[in-house]
Amino acid sequence: MSAHKYPHLFEPIIVANTVFRNRIFASPTGSSYVDIQELPMPEIAAYYERKAIGGAASVAMGERAVDNKRGLNYGGNPIPVGDHRGTSFFRYVTNAISRHGAIASIELQHGGCYAKRGADMGNQIYGPVEGWYDGVHVLPMTEEILAETIDSYVEAAQWAKSAGFGMVTIHGGHGWLLTQFMSSKFNTRTDRWGGSVENRVRLPREVCKAIKKACGPNFVVEMRISGSEGFEGGYDIDEGVELAKALDGYPDIIHVSAGHGYLDEVFTVTHPPMFAEHGVNVRYAAAIKPHIKQSKVSTVGALSDPELMEEIIASGKADIVNMARGLIADPDLPNKARTGNTHEVNKCLRCFHCFSNLMNFGQYSCAINPEIGREEEYSTEPRKAEKKKDILVLGGGIGGMQAAITAAKRGHSVTLYEKTDRLGGVLLCEEKVPFKKNLHDYIQQQIRRLNESGAKIVMNTELTPEEAEALKPDVIIAAIGAKSVVPNIPGIDGKNVMGSEEAYVNPEKVGEKVAILGGGLVGSELGIYLAGLGKKVEIIEMADKLNCGDNFIQGMSIDVEIKKLGIGVNTGCKAKSIDETGVVCEKAEGEVKIDADTVIYAVGMKGKQKEAKAFALSAPIFYQIGDCLFPKNIYEANRLGYNAAMDIGQYW
Repeated sequence: MSAHKYPHLFEPIIVANTVFRNRIFASPTGSSYVDIQELPMPEIAAYYERKAIGGAASVAMGERAVDNKRGLNYGGNPIPVGDHRGTSFFRYVTNAISRHGAIASIELQHGGCYAKRGADMGNQIYGPVEGWYDGVHVLPMTEEILAETIDSYVEAAQWAKSAGFGMVTIHGGHGWLLTQFMSSKFNTRTDRWGGSVENRVRLPREVCKAIKKACGPNFVVEMRISGSEGFEGGYDIDEGVELAKALDGYPDIIHVSAGHGYLDEVFTVTHPPMFAEHGVNVRYAAAIKPHIKQSKVSTVGALSDPELMEEIIASGKADIVNMARGLIADPDLPNKARTGNTHEVNKCLRCFHCFSNLMNFGQYSCAINPEIGREEEYSTEPRKAEKKKDILVLGGGIGGMQAAITAAKRGHSVTLYEKTDRLGGVLLCEEKVPFKKNLHDYIQQQIRRLNESGAKIVMNTELTPEEAEALKPDVIIAAIGAKSVVPNIPGIDGKNVMGSEEAYVNPEKVGEKVAILGGGLVGSELGIYLAGLGKKVEIIEMADKLNCGDNFIQGMSIDVEIKKLGIGVNTGCKAKSIDETGVVCEKAEGEVKIDADTVIYAVGMKGKQKEAKAFALSAPIFYQIGDCLFPKNIYEANRLGYNAAMDIGQYW
């Protein structure tokens, strides 16, 4: 009997004569670092290699279109079939993955009726049936087009094998072409490609058969499917089970996801938000697994806890667990779990910063992992400083702690001053919020790392600029935070009015009917928290929509949760006055009264820029980071704290 803490999770698995060192696979994540010819840039190799170094058994590149004319959507990139330069570079990527013991995979997809990019390039687009999608007239695939499509998958798989990939992940979920054929909602054909389950799975089965024939039995074929389409009118798990049974034995691995990616309301089914329970989509794989006799079954969705993943494998819910965001937040999760250092795992906050930033700016990043997207520049441990410095960090919030931890690891002498009796900063107010548990765990983890870093920590002390200068530091890093903006509204000083921080800390003081002034992320998430406690919540926002800033994916998840909880949203609504019965607001159509026992303001933060500036000449080198520079988010605080510490002592 193994004494290993996670014996099932780390038991190797053999699939198609290929040995995978454990049961943790890195799900496909898109490679948006591409040059003008849409070939991956060198940074992408380091991004995927980092996951292999961290211990994942398989690392998958994402979103590569098998048909560069008829199958190309705006989320994916073309495969450079026949392009020697492209093949050579991809071999560089696969070598970077495989030399660390992981199996390199690549996701192959076809947009089908959603191949709008192909249409915009002047190509006729095809799907299971005729229709209009995104303003594009889609024609039904003929026998000739279907044969060419199967060939395109085979050609892409053969190219992948020649480029050094040990497996391919065929995307048959989330609304792409193969899903469109499998779905009884989308596929209403009456020929041999539609109607019965057997007919609707004919195309994905033919794709798998053809790839196996061309690439050989030892080339692993994984197929991602949606266990449920997740929307009214789409197929549910009962049909998902039947589809999986009909696919059994054709792909080596049936990768069970959920949802339909082109519907906003289903996006958060496929990509579970912070409001969902851990492993929320495992139930789909668990329902399918007992019916599968030949293929292995994989699960995915909101996984970052090794204890939960061990239970999934041990109980037979799945053979493999796939992670995407979890391995962005911490690519070392597999190795940390294997070596008994689970307490060191950065558990994904599911805040969608990574996803929104990738879609907005084409850049990988993570709120709690400042190394993501800069793997070429930074190794797994901060490089030692060339010149050791005495560093004074003012403030023990997110940015201050990250700066102190990184600077201490680099060999600097670090002292951190915190004016209160607790480390963690303003986000400590959210520690009671159930859907922020991973954030609370992360803060506690950072506190532990800080305590173990060798930095000196001084609590309950707020230095003046003169006192700081008297300590003669080489560097001062000001991370003194921000303060809540109190709106200038008559009645704002009423007994029934409080700021968002107080409401988070003392929800028992909040009445049954709540009006929240401000529809940004803070106000919206506070509204969800209070509604979850049974409060009747109304959000009041001056703009014409709720404001999620750059994190529009989190905004989408908030919209879904607001509808689910019945939270009132009053946009284009300006608060004019507050009394003990609620808020008088001005809208385009006139004044309205929103009844409330408690009014909470969440209209933003103002950085303590003037207070921080006072320290600018108290040391030879001065940095201002986090909210006192500009109040934004966890990512910015971590990024600025980490990079300040990485710069210090490198050149001067």
